[in-house]
Amino acid sequence: MSTSGARRATLATIAASAGVSVATVSKVLNGRADVAPTTRARVADLLAKHDYIGRRSGPRAQPVVELVFDDELNAYATEIVQGTLDAAAGAGAVVAVAVRGRRGAVGPPVAWARELVATGREAVIGVVNSLTAGHVTALATAGLPLVVIDPIDLPRARVTSVGATNFAGGVAAARHLLSLGHRRVAYVGGSPTAACSQARMHGFRAALEAAGLPLPDGYLRDGLFRYQDGVEGATALFALPSPPTAVFAACDAVAAGVVEAARAHGLRVPQDLSVVGFDDTDLARYGAPPLTTVRQPLREMGAVALRTALRMAAGEELDSHHVELATELVVRKSTAPPAD
Repeated sequence: MSTSGARRATLATIAASAGVSVATVSKVLNGRADVAPTTRARVADLLAKHDYIGRRSGPRAQPVVELVFDDELNAYATEIVQGTLDAAAGAGAVVAVAVRGRRGAVGPPVAWARELVATGREAVIGVVNSLTAGHVTALATAGLPLVVIDPIDLPRARVTSVGATNFAGGVAAARHLLSLGHRRVAYVGGSPTAACSQARMHGFRAALEAAGLPLPDGYLRDGLFRYQDGVEGATALFALPSPPTAVFAACDAVAAGVVEAARAHGLRVPQDLSVVGFDDTDLARYGAPPLTTVRQPLREMGAVALRTALRMAAGEELDSHHVELATELVVRKSTAPPAD
């Protein structure tokens, strides 16, 4: 039975229910070994029954911020980590990077928040897909500020977040391809439920429609943000009766997959197919050819998130719960005028 909707249990009420001292309950919470197994089990059962989390005791001299990713680290994640670490060094803070695995692997909300409190975290920065309203509530109950970077799908409107001007980035990608003379252009990758991907796609489509070029049937290929989604999406596009001469990809990893699919079909980039990515990671800078992409300021986003999380942990008021940093088109060697 949960105490939701009622007054939350305290250490004292847990201790009274278990017939032990507050110090003993604290030892169980902190994983101390000097508690009898039967007593530990009784206290742990009451803690779980009451969804007890506890609260952080206040900022420490060197605050620790949890930076949590939902999946394995990639080029996108590495940029965010570097920006967060750089900002933490300047602020005298420590960043603990956690990779929680696939969707849903962040763990039960209360247990996760309790773990964060027990390990001395002051705030959480999430680059994740699996945070639910329950996770957000558990963090709030624990007094742990949450900042989400490049949010996919926020469970609550008031969650503090840092993102980029995705719609404007999509517009810039389309205008660049139009300026080169392309008229058959497609969009590949990005989850249809991801707010950032939808904003990029809608900006792209808006620019095309303003030029009198609505997206033809089959020219929109959903996926995720993976290399393989680019390969599969582009392969489907090449099978169309009138395939595109240019592709805007949801991210650099997807764009790399599009380039590989083009090679497998005997198409040259950019002579036969122009490709534009999004993010400006190492995949774009060191690709063959180097990728034209929309730069998302990932390091800056990590730095802003870190500073915002520390301000929230210190009890400061924020001017806005969402910050968007500007994107910028970076033209390299993967785009050119169409051959026909």
